[in-house]
Amino acid sequence: MRSRNWYGLWFLLLGVACAPGAPSSPLLLDDKGGGDGTGGGDGTGGSGGSGGNAGTGGQGGDDDGGSGGTGGSGGAGGTGGSGGSGGEEDEGPCPAGTIQCQGDVRAICDGQGGHQFVNCAPKTCEPDIGCVECKPGSYRCESDTLHVCRDDGSGWDVKEFCDPEMGLSCDATYGVCEGECSRDALGESYIGCEYFPTVTANRVNNLFEFAVAVSNTTSAPATVTIRGGALGSPMVFTVPANGLEVRKLPWVPLLKACNSTSGNDCGLTSQHAALVKKGAYHLKSTQPVTVYQFSPLDYTSGGRNSYTNDASLLFPLNALTGKYYVASYTPATSGSAGNPGLLAVTATEDGTQVTITAKANISAGNGAPAFPANVPTTLTLDAGDVVQLLNHSGDLTGSSVDADKPVQVIGGHYCANVPNTNVGYCDHLEEVMFPFETLSNRYIVTAPAVPTLPNGKIQNIRIIAVEPHTTLSYDPPQSGAPTVIEHAGDYINLRTAGDFEILSDKRILVAQYMNGSAAGGGTGDPAMTLAVSNAQFRREYLFHAPTNYLTNYVNIVAPLGATIHLDGLVQTGFTPIGSTGYGVLRKQLAKLGNHSIEGDQPFGITVYGYGDDTSYGYPGGLNLERF
Repeated sequence: MRSRNWYGLWFLLLGVACAPGAPSSPLLLDDKGGGDGTGGGDGTGGSGGSGGNAGTGGQGGDDDGGSGGTGGSGGAGGTGGSGGSGGEEDEGPCPAGTIQCQGDVRAICDGQGGHQFVNCAPKTCEPDIGCVECKPGSYRCESDTLHVCRDDGSGWDVKEFCDPEMGLSCDATYGVCEGECSRDALGESYIGCEYFPTVTANRVNNLFEFAVAVSNTTSAPATVTIRGGALGSPMVFTVPANGLEVRKLPWVPLLKACNSTSGNDCGLTSQHAALVKKGAYHLKSTQPVTVYQFSPLDYTSGGRNSYTNDASLLFPLNALTGKYYVASYTPATSGSAGNPGLLAVTATEDGTQVTITAKANISAGNGAPAFPANVPTTLTLDAGDVVQLLNHSGDLTGSSVDADKPVQVIGGHYCANVPNTNVGYCDHLEEVMFPFETLSNRYIVTAPAVPTLPNGKIQNIRIIAVEPHTTLSYDPPQSGAPTVIEHAGDYINLRTAGDFEILSDKRILVAQYMNGSAAGGGTGDPAMTLAVSNAQFRREYLFHAPTNYLTNYVNIVAPLGATIHLDGLVQTGFTPIGSTGYGVLRKQLAKLGNHSIEGDQPFGITVYGYGDDTSYGYPGGLNLERF
């Protein structure tokens, strides 16, 4: 604060002006303004010097912490001076308890202008907090692990592991894991870098093998590492840029639920449930990839047919959530054994609390608890653990899964007869369920083609409500189709060879089931896929069609007038679907393996194929945006 020595200056100047012998008008000069007055004490400005002819009076002075001075009087012909500006305010002492920092020294105000000083070293000082281990919100890297400082500066918490097996590196400057497989880079779709392939119950002979197909659609090679499941040591391999690699993996016995190598298959199962620690495979890639699992891979081996196959498009960890509803199918049981429906949950993090509300009674067994129908049952799973439910009565369709951390949920069937046991033959069903948050209210379903029925074979469709009092409509109208589903978890069944749109006022899950070969067409058997909501359509897909099936197809659902290129060739011949503005093209794939398809508007695809008395099907891809 400046001192009040302005008073002395003021009286000094006044004395000079009035001293004996001084000029009578010492500050008066013709045609010039007088000098500025000197600021008075306590904020009062001094009078301006007398102005000369037409001169201007002086500016009022400032005082420290006071009001601006009053302008001085003008001389003859002059004008008065303007007021001075206010002085700087004295902020006074800081409030008691205020924490300030001078480097690493903490200063606590006592409210009377004094401070208590403490040297924080080797810690640091943070204003308003004091001595801290770290600056709140700052980041550091310890090897491949990114840490963030707590809000109170008391220490570090792990934010994220920057996994080198996923090509990630730790960046403490921005507080992120950097790389093509980072969360920000991946977004929410079927393409990712971390997956959990999971064996499910299947009647197939164990001579046939479970497998994954990894498709790399980037311009850089991908190093893939698979652990867990029934592997004794990690499996590491490279997928070339724009290439595909298939790897066979051993069955996980308790999850497969039958393990015979004699006969056409290993027959009915009496298993009800199983909890297998680290039962899932854990797949990581250094580049974004698409992953499919085949159960089993081949439909023929050693001169025999498998007769019971299906496949799933797996979803990466970045697309998984903790809330699901399940599509399964009706079991067929004879005595104590049968062909049950299935539901399998795979945890992706340790200490995951999973609550399953099964729609059918499940007996305890193989480390898994009992799951009474319609009673929420909670268990704890660690990363890679799998709990599988097999129902021998009722129907698991409409069951719900709620977890406090991301999980993968597969619905399906050991060996289902579709539409019923009067129609041959049974086949394995499986599909990874869409997270609840990604479901929508508009779906277009199209019938699958077979060589003898190119315009579509009859199929079963289950519409599953995931919210209460769901209303439905259809375009074109479907005769006799229900228009209301009253409770979440309830479902309706349609059987048709038609193509149509389903509209609802709430979210729904829609499952499609191929019928057995005896239902017509002379080939294929049941397979299961999920319909993709129009809201999750994309403009481009990279998908895989197995190289070891007799025929492979893709159903393309696109806006009429859209331009679609499949493997670089423009596609034509779309059949309109009611008044939806969409059309369908059932395209038999001449080339096996990887395919690319692009459009100038968002569109959807379903991939499926046939061998002798077997088939597979899965969504060809989708966004997994959360609504």
